[in-house]
Amino acid sequence: QVKFVESGGGLVQPGGSLRLSCASSTSNFRRYPMGWYRQAPGNQRELVADITSGNSTNYADSIKGRFTISRDNAKNAVYLQMNNLKLEDTAVYYCNYILAGRPLVVSWGQGTQVTVSS
Repeated sequence: QVKFVESGGGLVQPGGSLRLSCASSTSNFRRYPMGWYRQAPGNQRELVADITSGNSTNYADSIKGRFTISRDNAKNAVYLQMNNLKLEDTAVYYCNYILAGRPLVVSWGQGTQVTVSS
C-alpha cells in the first residue's frame, strides 16, 4: 500500500513563505505525475499544482506566480515552495500521484496544515 508523508506546514503571516515536502513510500509510480492538493474547512479537496516525471508543471490560477512545485524522482518526493502566502491559502495540504486527471492512490496521507494569519 502506498503511503505519503507530508511535512513542512505551519503558522505564517501573510506574505510569508513555507516549503512543503512529501515523501512517497514507493518508486513504482515515479513515471506518473504528482500533485499537491489542498482542502480548506468546508471546501472540497482541490488540485493546486502538478508536475510530470519530466518536470512539466501546471498551477491553479489562485497560486500561479507564488508557488513552485518540484520533485526528486530518486527520493520519490515532491515539494511545494510557497511564497507570498495569503489568508486564503490556509488549508491542509496533501500530495498524491495523478492518473487521468484524478488522484491515483485512494489512501491519502495525514496532510500538513498551513495556516496563514496575522
